[in-house]
Amino acid sequence: MKAAPKFSFMLLSAMLLCACASAPKFDTNNINLNITPQQALVETTQLQGTAVLWGGVIIASSNLKQATQFEILAYPLDSKQRPDPKKTPQGRFLALQPGYLETSDYNQGRLISLSGTLQQNRTGRVGETEYTYPVIEIRQLHLWPKRSESPDTRFHFGIGVMFSK
Repeated sequence: MKAAPKFSFMLLSAMLLCACASAPKFDTNNINLNITPQQALVETTQLQGTAVLWGGVIIASSNLKQATQFEILAYPLDSKQRPDPKKTPQGRFLALQPGYLETSDYNQGRLISLSGTLQQNRTGRVGETEYTYPVIEIRQLHLWPKRSESPDTRFHFGIGVMFSK
């Protein structure tokens, strides 16, 4: 009879640990995770319509007549599908979200991950230089929360005293 409480405790502990585990934000079934923005530029016609999962730093966002457009500097994704700006950038791409999104929420410098299908390339300008962008029509996107400059874990020790009138 002593085994039953131990087993229950172990089962409850395992369930709590599983509940705390973070799952990826995107379903990667039917998505080619090996295609990069540079490869999409080179193999435009062969890859058009292919599902990809990319992410990066938002350079600009604007509302068009039928969609919201993001210009993104691509970075490799980590195991949580978050862009890693410490790695080498993979070029720029455009992402189109049908309909309207509030661009003040999706402002310059924010990290974003998205899945979608590759469309035809589009030519634009980066400064005074002509630039060809691969274009994605977004199926799903995730705007990552802003991280503070301080470390995630903090330790405080002290005695607090408060005076009020």
